[in-house]
Amino acid sequence: MAEEVYSGPIVDAHHHFWDPQTNHHPWLAEGANIPFRYGDYSAIKRRYLPPEYFADVGEHNVVQTVYVETEWDPSDPIGETRFIEQIAARYGVPNAVVAQAWLDHPDAIAVLAEQALFASVRSVRHKPGGPASPNEVGSQHTLMSNEHWRRSYATLHDLGLRFDLQTPWWNLPEAGLLARDFPDTTLILNHAGLPSDRSTEGLAGWHGAMAKLAEQPNVIVKISGLGLPGKRWSVQDNGWIVREIIAMFGTDRAMFASNFPVDSLCGSFDDIYSGFKHIVRDLPRADQERLFYSNAQRIYRCEPCAVDRPRQEHMRSQA
Repeated sequence: MAEEVYSGPIVDAHHHFWDPQTNHHPWLAEGANIPFRYGDYSAIKRRYLPPEYFADVGEHNVVQTVYVETEWDPSDPIGETRFIEQIAARYGVPNAVVAQAWLDHPDAIAVLAEQALFASVRSVRHKPGGPASPNEVGSQHTLMSNEHWRRSYATLHDLGLRFDLQTPWWNLPEAGLLARDFPDTTLILNHAGLPSDRSTEGLAGWHGAMAKLAEQPNVIVKISGLGLPGKRWSVQDNGWIVREIIAMFGTDRAMFASNFPVDSLCGSFDDIYSGFKHIVRDLPRADQERLFYSNAQRIYRCEPCAVDRPRQEHMRSQA
């Protein structure tokens, strides 16, 4: 079969917008410096809205996007959703929203119910913490094993919500139990299980954990967040990981995403998306279309209106 580099429409399944000068994000505040997997992140402590995003997108045919919560002020999760719906009304993106909800908070179920009332909200995210390295597994657990957290999680299906999970690969056994215990709730693993340790041992651990998680049919994986600190994003560094994810989950349960502007710390939008296109160029056109477009559109039920190119050009001119 002849290789064909994908040139069709794209749904960016994971990105962020923010304006830290106007809205409170503790980790983006002036002087804040949290431990971060890419190291110094001061370059992204700036306004990042659709004009800036589409300037980064360039010629890639992004027609819809999925906004993911940005660790906005945890005391005001609904405020973030109101903000992003205003952005969508003004610019036509995002076309689906992953909202903030802290499942261990006393009011979590009420917050989930309120988030579900927003027209654009499809999923929620709460990073569950837990062991910071494989060596700590067993001595502590993530919130995925917390009784109150799980009671909150149990309400998602009836509210019509999915769950976006961001946790490193060594916590995926807990995620597998969560997916097994709540089979009607779609669990979307963010950033490929965070395979940041590229040693032989680290990649073997990641691969084993991902293969086990892939046994749960209600788990989807986003291929994103693959940057390495101090290195520019490359096919050489990330090609094997991308191909192995597709082999484990299939082309129906995986989707590409930019994680912009965060991953702008390790590469341009073109580095990342041209890299994805190169890695899967030998797949059938229908499989490529699923990975770049239709899986994200289906899973997040993106609004049908696409961003037209003239509007994108207008936004670039305003950036």
